[in-house]
Amino acid sequence: MTSATVPATSVQSAAKPEGIRIGRILLYVGLSIGAILMITPFLWMVLTAFKNDLEIMKFSWLPSELRWRNFVEAMQTAPFLRYFRNSLFIAVGETAFTLAVCTTAGYALAKLPIRGSKALLSYFILLLLVPFQIILVPLFLIVKSIPLFGGNNILGQGGIGWLNSWWGLIIPLGAAPLFTFLARQFYVSIPTELAQAARVDGLGEFGIFWRIMTPLVKPALITICVFQIEAAWNGFLWPLMITTSDSLRPLQLGLAIFAQNPAEVQWPYLMAGTTLATLPMIVMFVFAQKRFVEGMAHVGIKG
Repeated sequence: MTSATVPATSVQSAAKPEGIRIGRILLYVGLSIGAILMITPFLWMVLTAFKNDLEIMKFSWLPSELRWRNFVEAMQTAPFLRYFRNSLFIAVGETAFTLAVCTTAGYALAKLPIRGSKALLSYFILLLLVPFQIILVPLFLIVKSIPLFGGNNILGQGGIGWLNSWWGLIIPLGAAPLFTFLARQFYVSIPTELAQAARVDGLGEFGIFWRIMTPLVKPALITICVFQIEAAWNGFLWPLMITTSDSLRPLQLGLAIFAQNPAEVQWPYLMAGTTLATLPMIVMFVFAQKRFVEGMAHVGIKG
């Protein structure tokens, strides 16, 4: 009698789905663990906002009651409406300046016949590797030496320049190499024939940029807006360095009022204020998530 043999291809095809299933399970387990690790600090923040001081000292996770008055009392401790307004003004101003500067620079690097454009692109990529803390002192000195502002003469001496001003809060951080590179990558992906056809029709270069090219890169614009608004809204170190007036203080500096004394940090009020400060960014990302993911997926399309 001859024994039946199972073809090797059948064994491989049966084992392949099993291996895919195990790999997918491991992937989901890893993603679930990562999601839990990411959510835990936010969950602790929200729960702490509803606790009293005694519950915080006991390190209990769940509050005995939801103390909604913590939010009201936190807002009454300092002029947080003013801090919210300042942060909103800074975020909108920086984002508008970023869109104006970075999109035009990205378009120029992508579509204009600029001599040395590849070297400029390499320079922008290298700037991505430079930590912001390294340029803090040079940036501070530049802002302080702006001519004809803040009592400075034409040589940038004698006054404070843009220190303690809206100009100093918005302009220096309004342009970033990351956003220029991101805009450039999107403009590169657009066919050059569109610009050539517009030139034949007599449209100027700025008209091509504004009316033809830019409407086609909306995912990039939304991605830049999300990144820049988040960075401006959460800005702490730069406003701390250049502002001395409470009227210019943004939200993140305002929250520091609850932690002025390290031995007596008002954790319920601090977490209540932090929760309210975090909420606008979460809402913004929820509504812009689709375009944001689409924008990040297009970053590496072309070099």
